[in-house]
Amino acid sequence: MLFCDTHCHLDLDYYETDREEVIDRACQSQVKMMINAGIDMASSRFSVDLARRFPGVIFAAIGFHPNDCAGIKTTDLLELRELATQPGVVAIGEIGLDYYRDYTPRDKQRTTFERQLTLAAEFDLPVIIHDREATADLLPILKNWASSLSETLRIKSLPGVLHAFDDSAETAEEMAAYGFMFGIGGPVTYPNARARREIIARLPLDRLLLETDAPFLTPQAHRGHRNEPAYIPLIAEQVAVCLNLPLDTIADATTSNARRLFRI
Repeated sequence: MLFCDTHCHLDLDYYETDREEVIDRACQSQVKMMINAGIDMASSRFSVDLARRFPGVIFAAIGFHPNDCAGIKTTDLLELRELATQPGVVAIGEIGLDYYRDYTPRDKQRTTFERQLTLAAEFDLPVIIHDREATADLLPILKNWASSLSETLRIKSLPGVLHAFDDSAETAEEMAAYGFMFGIGGPVTYPNARARREIIARLPLDRLLLETDAPFLTPQAHRGHRNEPAYIPLIAEQVAVCLNLPLDTIADATTSNARRLFRI
């Protein structure tokens, strides 16, 4: 079996003392591919550097998280454009809207989000979408962007992934029609996540991706401790239960989905 962690943050200081060991543990757990998601300029640079250091294992996503874009400058967007051309860059993300925190004014979040969507279209790169308590504003922006994409772009049919998806099955069906995939992480393993598991059971297998969001959202078996990509099989096991399918089927399908979306 081969797994892909489609969303982690190995650049963060949580891994400062053992980053290479964490990557090695992931590979030993058959998590042979990891996508490191940027949240600001520094982490986007770091993601690109990780992709250089671990070619074919680590891939980079670059972008500004809504909670980290209050101070974004025009020069930052210009640097993102330059980073988008670098080897190993496979997505623009983590981008979106977050109304749970109050770190960035909402109008600034929306403007920055739309500018990064424009960047994704320019470079024909899929997007990794963060949505926390902002669905009413985020989905119309996202649907308008996806609808306006040129038919000549590869992302027209596969525009991106809704990270840490926990919305309704109706929203999933609506966004799947635009070509989006859905990131499933550690919360699916939590005892109180019955409603989340019921929604996942209704999602099409060819739209599912596995992700850790490491160091956050640790699966139940290690809850209270730092998350890491090596725990992807624990998430896969719970998804297999939700869909009543063998684990190797989940591994094969989600890895194939990751390869199709991120072209890896």
